[in-house]
Amino acid sequence: MTTTVATVEEGTDSPYALSHLDALESEAVHIFREVAGEFEKPVILFSGGKDSIVMLHLALKAFAPAPVPFALLHVDTGHNFPEVLDYRDRTVARHGLRLHVASVQDYIDRGVLKERPDGTRNPLQTVPLTDTIREQGFDAVFGGGRRDEEKARAKERVFSLRDEFSQWDPRRQRPELWNLYNGRHAPGEHVRVFPLSNWTELDVWQYIARENIELPQIYYAHEREVFRRAGMWLTAGEWGGPKDGETVAKRLVRYRTVGDMSCTGAVDSDADTIEKVITEIAASRLTERGATRADDKLSEAAMEDRKREGYF
Repeated sequence: MTTTVATVEEGTDSPYALSHLDALESEAVHIFREVAGEFEKPVILFSGGKDSIVMLHLALKAFAPAPVPFALLHVDTGHNFPEVLDYRDRTVARHGLRLHVASVQDYIDRGVLKERPDGTRNPLQTVPLTDTIREQGFDAVFGGGRRDEEKARAKERVFSLRDEFSQWDPRRQRPELWNLYNGRHAPGEHVRVFPLSNWTELDVWQYIARENIELPQIYYAHEREVFRRAGMWLTAGEWGGPKDGETVAKRLVRYRTVGDMSCTGAVDSDADTIEKVITEIAASRLTERGATRADDKLSEAAMEDRKREGYF
């Protein structure tokens, strides 16, 4: 039974009206339980980023007091933030979860993938991800994507069918009326499931505040050595930064999203508490991916192209 408590929605007189966070939580819990009933071997994509953290929190609620009946899957680029990897491992240990790690570095070492000239490995995640899904026989894959993040993600349904090559065809989208989800798929196909589709970045942070969810500290303002490239503050590392002429400086920054260090920028910020972060986001006119993700700026349709190939 869900732990959602009916509260009075602002501007209504009904004591049974749900707040917008309660409604979003209830929808996500329903999605998790629906997948558990329809599929044989689901898995949760877990990077240690805020959206996957909230997704796991919702899964824990959906099945409490029983354990989460799904494993976690992390595609490790080899250029992840150490703070995030530490959080991932602590979370897995705390809840007694099963974790599969697909390593981009392993594919590079075997010659299956090649390093990109720009050093970013985010686009290289697709092959390890799709191989692991096929090898492990996962038939439903939970992702933390939200429609407000990026225009390609805005097109995707909550249940998103992928073919036997893990590719996405927007023309095969299915209607989702009255919270009815169609998980039908042929052998070899699978479904990507997005419980946070209808959430916004602000919703996520308000929910984190309400539920007192721990996050990696890089989401809050801290002093960090960074350098400027393509309008973003990047962290120096073995991936190839900084280059000649790029000066490292210590600045007060935080991260709005977490991905590969080579393409995830920090923003100048003094928001060192969750209340300050919420105030900052409420005033922002850019999504977190639009402001801080270089891999989404490779072309006008960069995200959609990657999704068609099997990306998150």
